[in-house]
Amino acid sequence: MKFSANKTNRRGSFGIVVACIAALAVVFGAIAMAQAPAIPTPDMPEFSQPIKVNVDQLVAPVLVTDHSGNIIDGLQPPQFHLYDNGVEQNIHVDTAYEPISLVVAIEKSSRVEATLPQLHKLGILLTQITGKEGEAAVVAFDSRITTPQDFTTDNDKIKVAINNIKAGSTGTRLIDAVEQSVFMLKRRPVSNRRIVLLVSETRDEGSAARLKETMINATLLNVQVYAVDIAQLSVRLNQKQDDPRPIPYDVAAQDFPMGQAATPTTMEQNYGMQNRVQAIPLLKEIFIDTKGLFVKDPSTQFANATGGHQFVFMREKGLEEAVQRISQEVHSQYLVSYKPSNGGEGGYHTIAVNIDREPGYICKTRPGYWTGGGAQ
Repeated sequence: MKFSANKTNRRGSFGIVVACIAALAVVFGAIAMAQAPAIPTPDMPEFSQPIKVNVDQLVAPVLVTDHSGNIIDGLQPPQFHLYDNGVEQNIHVDTAYEPISLVVAIEKSSRVEATLPQLHKLGILLTQITGKEGEAAVVAFDSRITTPQDFTTDNDKIKVAINNIKAGSTGTRLIDAVEQSVFMLKRRPVSNRRIVLLVSETRDEGSAARLKETMINATLLNVQVYAVDIAQLSVRLNQKQDDPRPIPYDVAAQDFPMGQAATPTTMEQNYGMQNRVQAIPLLKEIFIDTKGLFVKDPSTQFANATGGHQFVFMREKGLEEAVQRISQEVHSQYLVSYKPSNGGEGGYHTIAVNIDREPGYICKTRPGYWTGGGAQ
């Protein structure tokens, strides 16, 4: 009996040891899981962390116009010259159609609630940009980022997703929405053109992503951002009907300062070298991450940095005209691609394009890009 009692005690002790080991395994496993970094889901990028991109092939969409703003077609590849930081590059000019991957990012904050019904027509209009072979996706944002519709070639699904967007909180995570859009476009075929249509106010409130990193990601992934500023329309729809004074001109879909006519002089100011020179210093300061720099209109900077455009509209027809102009621009661009021969130079690289023996032509393209490595 004595032997049996000792055997029973040993079995009891062994059971306690096993239970303790199992408990410790659970505890340490929980600690390890808590310490492990969260894996971003396909619908949620790891904000404020630059997407890893090798600068193997940069694409510079180029819109060529004369001083009156007339688009120039029929140019031949040998006529183009591209300079990266002043160094001429070996380039490839593609005039063939490439499928478009488009993300339309729509603000749904409570401030723009009255504007949202005006955007329902957008679902029909987007086919002007994507064409028959393109695809589109929808991102909606306030203090949260949602994806009502992932990429699809079915435009009916895009229309339903846009029509179902409802106003939410007061937040405006604009930078996060662009970061999300760029993250989604990164997974599309490399041969596709990548475009973001940002329909929102110009300001940002509450984003986790930083403007600098998001702009780096967009430029290195050859993403163009076109911004449609709905702030003025939102104000007009929300104010009392007897308050506004008559507006003597239609500013629908105008990317010029309001009331400015599209003359040769204004075309040069808005599209030409003078405008590029004015935009580049601020872009450089954003990329350098200058301390204390506050950018009140990140949507404008996204458009400037990526070679897109910003439009302003005050009524539904203005949105239609803006989409038409974006479509015309996108489908009239020459796609100039190259592998930078001076890619090892760190810092901000400027891009300039001109046409051989045509000094009167204006070439609108992205102003440059930022790359790490080397001296800054």
